[in-house]
Amino acid sequence: MQPDIHVNWLAVLASVISNQVLGFLWYGPILGRPWLKEMGFPADMKPAPKAAIRQMALMIGGSFLTAYCLSYSLNVWRPSIWKIGTDQPDFQYGLMAGFFTWIGFYVPPMLGSVAFEKKSWKLFAINAGYYLVALQLMGQILANWR
Repeated sequence: MQPDIHVNWLAVLASVISNQVLGFLWYGPILGRPWLKEMGFPADMKPAPKAAIRQMALMIGGSFLTAYCLSYSLNVWRPSIWKIGTDQPDFQYGLMAGFFTWIGFYVPPMLGSVAFEKKSWKLFAINAGYYLVALQLMGQILANWR
């Protein structure tokens, strides 16, 4: 039996937008200064316009891939997708998909950067915190807007 998975492209788009807004706030007014310091960048650093466009394009592309895969993954957890039972409340699927994606696919590489690249635990906490919040936000949008 194959799952009957439907991807809501508007929810994916909303997730991408929410991730961009969260990134702007997280690495801007909320934790921008400590992040810059931990990365070793000057406090007044501004990328060149061409570099900024490239960075934004890459971030939007990465956010799209994350939202699409998260949408698919959280729907696979629903018994109704497999036609074998009833579902739990939608928010639970968003929470679990976001958390397990974070702990299994985001945290291990960031631990590697602490272990082998000599990145600080503070930088780890800033980045890991961002990804946890981002995946939870995206997970809720995708789980509740089907």
